[in-house]
Amino acid sequence: MSSQDIPEENLPAEQGAAHGAAGHGGTAVVQRVDEDPFHDPGLPAHKPRIQDIDERAAKRSERTVALLFTLSMAATVAFIACFVVFPVDKLVYIWPFGRVSALNFSLGWTLGAALFFIGAGAVHWARTLMSDVEVADDRHPIAASPEVKAKVLADLAAGNEESGFGRRKLVRNTMFGALALVPLTGVVLLRDLGPLPERKLRETLWDKGKQLINMNTHEPLRPEDITVGSLVFAMPEGLKHDDHDFQIQIGKAALMIVRIQPEDIKDKRELEWSHDGIVAFSKICTHVGCPISLYEQQTHHVLCPCHQSTFDLSDGARVIFGPAGHPLPQLRIGVNAEGNLEALGDFDEPVGASFWERG
Repeated sequence: MSSQDIPEENLPAEQGAAHGAAGHGGTAVVQRVDEDPFHDPGLPAHKPRIQDIDERAAKRSERTVALLFTLSMAATVAFIACFVVFPVDKLVYIWPFGRVSALNFSLGWTLGAALFFIGAGAVHWARTLMSDVEVADDRHPIAASPEVKAKVLADLAAGNEESGFGRRKLVRNTMFGALALVPLTGVVLLRDLGPLPERKLRETLWDKGKQLINMNTHEPLRPEDITVGSLVFAMPEGLKHDDHDFQIQIGKAALMIVRIQPEDIKDKRELEWSHDGIVAFSKICTHVGCPISLYEQQTHHVLCPCHQSTFDLSDGARVIFGPAGHPLPQLRIGVNAEGNLEALGDFDEPVGASFWERG
């Protein structure tokens, strides 16, 4: 609805006069030049806080801020203590969450409390002890003049004085303590990188006297079970599929066994470490650790399906194609008194992909 549709008696006086003038052929519009629709109301009068006029109240606020920072430090220490005390697999019942990990629950609450108390202390400091006087300043060009620079430095000095940062040492020191301790929560998390590898990357479950177990039948392998041109996968005696670390151990100990005519074996050491042409090599590719499973019996080549690294099992499993950096490790084997194939030791080098300790 426009002003033309509103009865004239309901229009404001100025608009009605203008409407009347226009209605009688006039073009002038009455406007009050002394009224600014965007009038600046200015800043409200500053009301001092009790801390501004009562030093005892300011001291109480200072102690409150220091207490919050101290609680943050205590929560950080509790975080570290929980990280050390609670085992990873410990479960506890906590209402209403139910059964939860004691470690995760305690770490979450203590770290959250440490950060919360730092924030609460900073907010309480700003609201009760720092200056709350609103200051209006005119806009200025980006390139500051020397006078403006001097004013900024003076404002910083004044802000530092008004915040009490240098004068209220208790607040300052406890804040420094809280901020210094909180990063320790991240440092202790480095423990979850696990224990040092020591020789775990170099050693497998294979040892002298351990029988070669067929991974399909779970029975000890005998020389007559291995025919020329066949490919058989084996694992160490004693390793079971329901072991909690089965995947870790089989990832290092998985073995592939082939039988080659002794006269076709080109590498002298490979022949010495074999038994009647039966050779055992690691099944784990030396590129990025993929399992090898493709065997070409005429050439005695095995192919890794991930990146096509190809190894010659008749020549020490040397690399003849692909990105793998070194041959497959060989396991020295023999036959025990029961006629079963057994290992005569562990691999002579780490299996799988190269790592920083190789060499």
